[in-house]
Amino acid sequence: MANTRAEAVAALETRVGHSFKDKGLLERALTHASVGEGAPVGVHGPRDNERLEFLGDRVLGLLVAEKLSRDYPTAHEGELSSSLHALVDKTACARVGEALGVGPALRLSPGETKTGGRRKAGVIADAVEAILAAVYLDGGLEAARAFFDKAWAAEFAAPPSRSVTNPKSALQEWAQGQGRPLPTYRVADRTGSDHAPTFTVEVSVEGVEPLTAQGRSRQEAEKAAATALLKREGVI
Repeated sequence: MANTRAEAVAALETRVGHSFKDKGLLERALTHASVGEGAPVGVHGPRDNERLEFLGDRVLGLLVAEKLSRDYPTAHEGELSSSLHALVDKTACARVGEALGVGPALRLSPGETKTGGRRKAGVIADAVEAILAAVYLDGGLEAARAFFDKAWAAEFAAPPSRSVTNPKSALQEWAQGQGRPLPTYRVADRTGSDHAPTFTVEVSVEGVEPLTAQGRSRQEAEKAAATALLKREGVI
């Protein structure tokens, strides 16, 4: 199993397109918090990827805002903000991570592995942000931008939909158009540290199966859940 994971990490590094001078940064980016539960804090802080995720979130926001501003010079601030939120949310990061093959390279506790951690969107999304931070720390902003431009190319190429503007309003309109009550949202779970929480929200519409999604805030998770339900029902 160790050799299998080592091969997955090497393959991932190739797909990332950055040869790490400090291999420990990539290893930390791939280490889930469950691995260090109960372990002493290292010299430079926790040995999992939560701090890198925190930094990667900010680097990602900068790179997305930079590209949107460059590619859409006539767009209004509101349009840019909506697009930014769609491109940096957990759902988008998880898709990027799936395309990169992050799952097999993750370092998880046995318990997290047994519960399907390598396939969990939230775990994969967090690792993607941590990898971006690791590239940034190891190679600087230009290296991070090169990785970002390649890894997020499919996200930028995706056709725009109502989910990019206001998915909660779109879901509300759809429900009313079906003669159903307004959608309801419920926080099903909250995990992670105080500085980098992950919210899991369940959205319910009468007559259809409820659906859950994750986000860094309750509002982001609600938008992700509304988007996912709209897509599942073929509305967008």
